[in-house]
Amino acid sequence: MRDLKQTAFTDRLATQAEAKKALLARFKPKAAVPDPEFDKLAEKRAAERAAIKAQREAEKAEALRLKAEKEAAEAEARLMSSEFVEEQRRAERRERKAAVKEEQRQRRAEKKAQRR
Repeated sequence: MRDLKQTAFTDRLATQAEAKKALLARFKPKAAVPDPEFDKLAEKRAAERAAIKAQREAEKAEALRLKAEKEAAEAEARLMSSEFVEEQRRAERRERKAAVKEEQRQRRAEKKAQRR
């Protein structure tokens, strides 16, 4: 076999080594180039987080306000209910007293009628 390119053994070894280096260079990690928009992206994300946090706080405040209103309405209903019950008790007592007084008047009237 004739050597048409006239290459020596050392030349072939050097060519092989260069090819191997080129092949390995493809698999090496490349230096990361920092994104020029990175700072802006971080600021944007921070602004979004702040907006979400503010929204959640507003929702919590609204929920607390609604809960307080509900509790106040329940307390007022209980108060009105207790006042209503108390008023009914007073009315029943007045009716009982009036009935007892009427009964006593009738007894007195009967006693007077018996004496005459």
